[in-house]
Amino acid sequence: MRSALELARLGPVADPNPRVGAVIADAAGQVVGRGYHRGAGSPHAEVVALAEAGSAARGGTAVVTLEPCDHTGRTGPCSVALVDAGVAQVVYAQSDPNPMAAGGTARLRAAGVAVEAGPLADEAAALNRSWSFAVAAGRPRVVWKFAATLDGRSAAADGSSRWITGPAARADVHRLRAEAGAVLVGTGTVLADDPRLTVRGPDGTPVDRQPLRVVMGERDLPPRSRVLDGAAETWHARSRDPSTVLRQLFDRGIRRVWLEGGPTLAATFLADRLVDEVVAYLAPTLLGGGPPAVADLGTTTLGQALRLRLDEVTTLGPDLRVRATPTDGRGS
Repeated sequence: MRSALELARLGPVADPNPRVGAVIADAAGQVVGRGYHRGAGSPHAEVVALAEAGSAARGGTAVVTLEPCDHTGRTGPCSVALVDAGVAQVVYAQSDPNPMAAGGTARLRAAGVAVEAGPLADEAAALNRSWSFAVAAGRPRVVWKFAATLDGRSAAADGSSRWITGPAARADVHRLRAEAGAVLVGTGTVLADDPRLTVRGPDGTPVDRQPLRVVMGERDLPPRSRVLDGAAETWHARSRDPSTVLRQLFDRGIRRVWLEGGPTLAATFLADRLVDEVVAYLAPTLLGGGPPAVADLGTTTLGQALRLRLDEVTTLGPDLRVRATPTDGRGS
């Protein structure tokens, strides 16, 4: 299973489908096939591994990080492929939470294949955290990122914000941004900061796969805005309703949204309980004025505060990265 998980990690992080790895052992226990899912529309991990194994798969064991699917989409059901290949046993780590694809174990057992829930289920689930959340919630998992001074300011009084944090923190932002299917800001951020919202590598050049750039709001964008530069696909979501926009993104195959909007947009998502993780970059700097990281949440007393569970604190050069989860039961 450890080998299958390593294979799964080779798949694309941002994809409508989960990352899955598969290893096929023959009847004598020798590995004869390996495979992983390379992205939407490509053969599933089990099919790739079975193709490599050939006839040696008959009577053998398939070890898979996710329960084999029983769904016909752009590719056929993996459960059928395993039955046709004549495997005697299937061991999987994570159960499939997708009701459209679930049922693979039932088909396998009905065909006489021994099926067993195997080890490393938690690691397999963590590999597809956003995908699993999105399947269950019917919307993408939202990660809100912000950079601020220690006194909670996202910019100075004159609006300047470049750069609050240092190079190590900014590089980390690009690394995590690359894991998202979409980067979302409001029209106010585009008008004030004219961000590019692309992912750049350590040398400053754009990477090959770029997340969808989403600008949410009803105001028109200046034709020369950098989000319209063609460096990545951009969608202007002319809506002020986060739930509507997230549903539309889910329908487009987006499973993880990296929310980089300003204080007002962040407050809107937070007030609607649509932030599932917070990633905060804190610089050892004090401003004493300027806009806060988040606008008014409508709380008038400490008892109404949105509480977070502290998950991780990491030092990045002189800055801190804090990862936290809302504790209202909806974050994952």
